[in-house]
Amino acid sequence: MSARSTRASNAVDRLKLRSGNPGWSMSITGSGHFFLTEGPGQPPLCPPMDLDDFVAFVNAQGPQTPKRVSKLDIAFEKQLTKKAPKA
Repeated sequence: MSARSTRASNAVDRLKLRSGNPGWSMSITGSGHFFLTEGPGQPPLCPPMDLDDFVAFVNAQGPQTPKRVSKLDIAFEKQLTKKAPKA
């Protein structure tokens, strides 16, 4: 498996975890393009795409995971809002 298909399959694996649907599947065309299906033998959900476009498409599917915010990020945001710009 090439690094290209590994990156694409990792995106599909993340989608499986987010959605709870283990049936998601990707296929690779002879020209090296990728497409997503809801399972083997199902119709494609997108036209064949280049790697970057495919990963972006897959990442946009299903429920999104909330962005992690650390205590330091929260404290930094508070500091930004406390300081008024001096004129």
